[in-house]
Amino acid sequence: MITKATLQDVPALTTLINSAYRGETSKKGWTTEAHLLEGKRTTEEELAAIISDTKNTFLKYTENEQIIGSVLLVEKGHQLYVGMLTVSPELQNSGIGKKMLAEAENHARSLGLSTLSMTVVSVRSELIAWYKRHGYVDTGEREAFPSSDIHINISDKPLEFIFLEKRL
Repeated sequence: MITKATLQDVPALTTLINSAYRGETSKKGWTTEAHLLEGKRTTEEELAAIISDTKNTFLKYTENEQIIGSVLLVEKGHQLYVGMLTVSPELQNSGIGKKMLAEAENHARSLGLSTLSMTVVSVRSELIAWYKRHGYVDTGEREAFPSSDIHINISDKPLEFIFLEKRL
């Protein structure tokens, strides 16, 4: 079931997102960034701020009262930004991510928006290919990957964000 996340969901969402992107548990799935980045993907404080912001919609995918997927949707002008698409590493490749993307599209339509956009780390070719199979195209726009105490680059390659978008 896909529903809107609340502040009560922040601890479970933080654990899910960090487990899917970073550290040893993330290596159980195919979308890990553990070979590129150390540190946390997010914090409870960041997620609480995101969920509290009225321009954001944070969706959760729940089965048996456990959050196993999530996605952040942000209204940005005439586009809906899709971020932090997450599926529990053990359940990746089971169609949950596809369902979350479809729900993002439904949300965009409900807001009268015809374009979805996102950023993906440039060296994540398998993830970029997955998004392209779901209708996203590379806009050609690039942005430097931010360095911080949370996102610690351990890659031997320079990282940058590529911008993808899909028109509905």
